[in-house]
Amino acid sequence: MRPFRQILAAIAPLPLLAACVSAGSAPVLVPDRPSSSGAPTQAVRVPPSDPAPPTSGFIPPPLMRAPGLENVIGVGAAQLERRFGKPRLDVIEGDARKLQFAGEPCVLDIFLYPLRPGADPVATHIEARRASDGLDVDRAACVKALGGR
Repeated sequence: MRPFRQILAAIAPLPLLAACVSAGSAPVLVPDRPSSSGAPTQAVRVPPSDPAPPTSGFIPPPLMRAPGLENVIGVGAAQLERRFGKPRLDVIEGDARKLQFAGEPCVLDIFLYPLRPGADPVATHIEARRASDGLDVDRAACVKALGGR
């Protein structure tokens, strides 16, 4: 009888946890590598499922400060696309956005958030990794390799 109680105690909180999950957002699965045919993957755009949160209590996001990122941080999506080309991944969630650009040397994830209520999102944070094995690489070097500047 004791194992039954342990199992019941372990699964009892699951309905409460399920209630915390947003019903309006759906997961997006995007292959990280080219398809089996060798064709590049397509960018996926996920439209916002929930309205933007109320502006009361808005806290602007911190801007990443690092040498070599000055021409990316604070820049909007249109300028980023002109610089890096069409993103492999474009995900919008609420008022935030993630653009992913990829090439042979690295994969660059650029996170965009509005700096004030109602403003267009701009790049505030960057992550970079090797395309071959996913290990972190220097962000500025990846920006340079993919953006040519």
